[in-house]
Amino acid sequence: MEKSGQHSPIAEADFDNIKIDGCDGANRQESAERFAANLKYLLVGIVFGIVFLKAEIVSWFRIQEMFRLDSFHMYGVIGSAVLVGLTSVWLIRKFNIRTLSGEAVTIADKTFDKGQIYGGVLFGIGWAITGACPGPLFAQIGAGYLAVAVTLLSAIGGTWVYGLVRARLPH
Repeated sequence: MEKSGQHSPIAEADFDNIKIDGCDGANRQESAERFAANLKYLLVGIVFGIVFLKAEIVSWFRIQEMFRLDSFHMYGVIGSAVLVGLTSVWLIRKFNIRTLSGEAVTIADKTFDKGQIYGGVLFGIGWAITGACPGPLFAQIGAGYLAVAVTLLSAIGGTWVYGLVRARLPH
């Protein structure tokens, strides 16, 4: 009980500025918002991976069929993706579409460089040998094809090596 004329320390506490483990209320809220945003991305990624699996886009057999020119399946998927991308960019530019937060969408102009040819050839060779490209790697691992983890580690290693030697490459 309180003695007359004295206030309890709890009654005087400023709960808006309480720090727990070095975090104030604003930081906890930002962390919660970041977690919620990342959770949305995770869920979209899971749905995307399921679509890849159901459409057989991550199937090693389908990818080998494509490189042997035995089937149109993968060419149809890639062609559809290109058409959707072209249409999306055209709509964004035509109607000046903004992001959900109201920011303008800007698409930087690209310049051609002969290094893109070398990189594309290396990428294609790796794709043909492993049956995997960077996006579907995660869907393949999620589907239980754990041997693909070697391909993922190789892709990460290749990116790291590129970062080391980039300045000496023909750009």
